[in-house]
Amino acid sequence: MTLYFEDFHKGQIIDCGTRAVTKEEVFEFAGEFDPQPHHLDEDAAKSSMLGGLSASGWHVCAMAWRLACDGLLLKSANRGGSRVAETRWIKPVRPGDVLRLEIEIIDLTTSPKSPGLGFVKMEWRLFTGTGQVGLMIVTP
Repeated sequence: MTLYFEDFHKGQIIDCGTRAVTKEEVFEFAGEFDPQPHHLDEDAAKSSMLGGLSASGWHVCAMAWRLACDGLLLKSANRGGSRVAETRWIKPVRPGDVLRLEIEIIDLTTSPKSPGLGFVKMEWRLFTGTGQVGLMIVTP
């Protein structure tokens, strides 16, 4: 079943599922894209401001994106987005965490230029293994 603009309502919360984080993928992503010591070296990570090995923030965004695609975007008549208004890395994501993404519909507006199209403002909340929000993304 494909979701359309009219299927969404303000305040709606969509559960986009879970995903486990492994140490191997933290090392693999960091080695390729974000080779900072707190993502690649457990001893160096202990003395970092994060207090231990953590996934790159960009890796966390990519994992959230995968959950959003599987849980919502690929199930909707999505035509793409124009930008992300805000991204906040709030808590570190650690190997062994099971992440959970929920998306709340914040607002809906119809397109003034294209009848039949609308914009859905969303707040993504990615919960870490401790149940705290680790990442928040707001779309316009």
